[in-house]
Amino acid sequence: MILPTPGRAALAAALLITPVPLAAQQATPNTLTQAERDAGWRLLFDGSTTAGWRGYQMTTMPGGWQAKDGALTRVGAGADIVTDQQYAGFELTLEWRISPKGNSGIMYRVTEADSNSYETGPEYQVLDDEGHRDGLSRLTAAGAVYGLYPAPDSLVRPVGEWNQARIVIKGDSVQHWLNGTEVAHYALGSADFNERVAKSKFRQWPRFGKASKGYIALQDHGDWVAYRNIKIRVIQ
Repeated sequence: MILPTPGRAALAAALLITPVPLAAQQATPNTLTQAERDAGWRLLFDGSTTAGWRGYQMTTMPGGWQAKDGALTRVGAGADIVTDQQYAGFELTLEWRISPKGNSGIMYRVTEADSNSYETGPEYQVLDDEGHRDGLSRLTAAGAVYGLYPAPDSLVRPVGEWNQARIVIKGDSVQHWLNGTEVAHYALGSADFNERVAKSKFRQWPRFGKASKGYIALQDHGDWVAYRNIKIRVIQ
């Protein structure tokens, strides 16, 4: 859904866009500056433990995820993991790094009413675009709203480098950013969104994209992936 310039500006204003300053991005990983604290940011990962996370439909953290080398890392078979709190409107920033041919994702407004997190929560795709077959389609490439809204080419960094993801949700308006560039924006529940869902695999799950709040989930897709600098600011 590409909006004309006035529409994009209005959406940006409605979402209260406040990109994380470059100085903050370059600060010590998994820490907050005083300016970030004053602005309402908080960490979802402390850099050394898995506190604040648990397995999807579990009460504990699956062993396949560990705090390793300052990152929340999928090191072996486990399950998707979710935050211990639910969120409606928020600005989320994090860094991710994926293995060669690797695949993962960040889901939001996830409920635990279905078997898998992706059956309720839309997904920010995390991918090695060059090495994984999903990179052949912009609908399933890094930064895309998986299977629904495409992301542009040539923004994801090479395997081994950290990428910055940013997700902003205010009401039903959603933005995806990748490495400082807006790559997708849409409105949950809009006619356009519902039409795209009806043409996708998500049509088989009636609760998909319907929750007004939910958990943030990190996907175990069977590949090594690491996340760090996971920060959130609630938007009312």
